Amino acid sequence: MEGPTEMSASKMFGGFNRRYKHFSPTLGCHMTFTIYFPPAAALQKVPVLYWLSGLTCTDENFIIKSGAQRAASKENVALVAPDTSPRGLNIEGESESWDFGVGAGFYLNATQEKWKNWRMYDYVVDELPKILTAHFHQLDTSNASIFGHSMGGHGALTVFLKNQDKYKSVSAFAPISNPIECPWGQKAFSNYLGSDKSTWEEYDATYLVKKCNNVSKSILIDQGDEDTFLKDQLLTDRFKEACKSVNVPVILRLQPGYDHSFFFIATFIDEHIQHHSKALHAS
Repeated sequence: MEGPTEMSASKMFGGFNRRYKHFSPTLGCHMTFTIYFPPAAALQKVPVLYWLSGLTCTDENFIIKSGAQRAASKENVALVAPDTSPRGLNIEGESESWDFGVGAGFYLNATQEKWKNWRMYDYVVDELPKILTAHFHQLDTSNASIFGHSMGGHGALTVFLKNQDKYKSVSAFAPISNPIECPWGQKAFSNYLGSDKSTWEEYDATYLVKKCNNVSKSILIDQGDEDTFLKDQLLTDRFKEACKSVNVPVILRLQPGYDHSFFFIATFIDEHIQHHSKALHAS
């Protein structure tokens, strides 16, 4: 496997943000990802916390805007932020709207021929961890957790629920919690997965969690009550009720006055990293 090429590096809180580019056989194009290496990575292997971003984002938005590196540095956790979709494939219609196609991979494996390269689920779950294991000896990829925002919160929840053997914990900011029932999800799923809605359930956290009875660690979700997408797109209460129906521990914190932005994420990011650190550093 050809190694990733470093594109940029910047020191922050004693560690380094490093951005990489590589060719992805899974997606059929070049991809970028960013790693924040905490200072401890210079001395020992550190656990990995994957961040999945929301609609329109690249791997850089979270790294630049969240301020997560301060807590990651303190907690001795590496942050890994992949991109949100394939890019540069020039598929007809891939850039016609902000909520579908480029920047909107929805962390699934598309089954429709036109969108066959949109396999962000396989990229996040399989290809990217293998790249990290092969090329970054500082990272303990066997000790990993996952979180995300909006579309990325949806991705984090579904990836975790389908792969509890791979991740120690999960959390989300304002996740798209029941995509089968919201316009963003219906647009993405109908195009990527086709008209058979039974196949959509494999990428809907509210449906997936009902199949789980072995989740022992609490799922942490923060949601702003001034988020304009809450009622029509995010539907976080439905996920909470589904968790309760199967006794899956969930902490849903409705945060007064907060919206859907990175201001909201930056306010609570330290608590999420601490949530994951407890699971990743548990003896």
